[in-house]
Amino acid sequence: MHTTDFTVTGMTCGNCENHVREEVSAVAGVTGLEVSAATGTLRVESEGPIDAAAVIAAVDEAGYAATAA
Repeated sequence: MHTTDFTVTGMTCGNCENHVREEVSAVAGVTGLEVSAATGTLRVESEGPIDAAAVIAAVDEAGYAATAA
């Protein structure tokens, strides 16, 4: 199992977390994730290396900005 961490900006509440969760969970290879508006973090779990650009694009689609941590 691989984990990849991201910093997410713009999230302020649980609804924000849900939007990010919905979009990122649809990225190919994602098997699990943890997202926190309080800390501005996203941890993505996958079987192998994940396409960080695809995760960042999914966060962008949710209306927020992400960078690899």
